[in-house]
Amino acid sequence: MVIGRLYTGDDGRSHFEEWDQVSMPVLDEDAPAKATMFRVSTSERNDDWHNAPRRQYVVTLSGAVNVGLRDGTLTFGPGDVFLAEDLTGEGHTTTVPGPEPWRYMTVALAD
Repeated sequence: MVIGRLYTGDDGRSHFEEWDQVSMPVLDEDAPAKATMFRVSTSERNDDWHNAPRRQYVVTLSGAVNVGLRDGTLTFGPGDVFLAEDLTGEGHTTTVPGPEPWRYMTVALAD
C-alpha cells in the first residue's frame, strides 16, 4: 500500500512524496471534508497535463491509474491513497493502463 501526496514544488512542477511511518502526518485526526465521490474511469481516459481541481484524497478501490510527472510515472493500485494538492504549476497527467476500469473514491477536503 502506498500513501503519499502529490504537490507543487518550488520549481513549479508536480512531485510525489511517499509517506513512511516516520514522515507520515497524523491521519487519525478529523479532517473536515466537503464531498466524497465514487468514480469509474476506463482505459479511454488520457488526461493531458492538468492540476488537481481541489485538495483531495484519491483512494484506488480496484484497477489502476498512472500519474505522469516530469521525473517519471507512478502507478497506483487497490489500497493506494494519495493527497492531490498540486493546485498550481505544471500539473500531472492521468491515464488508466489496461482493460480493467479504475474505480476510485475522492474525498474533497474543506478549505
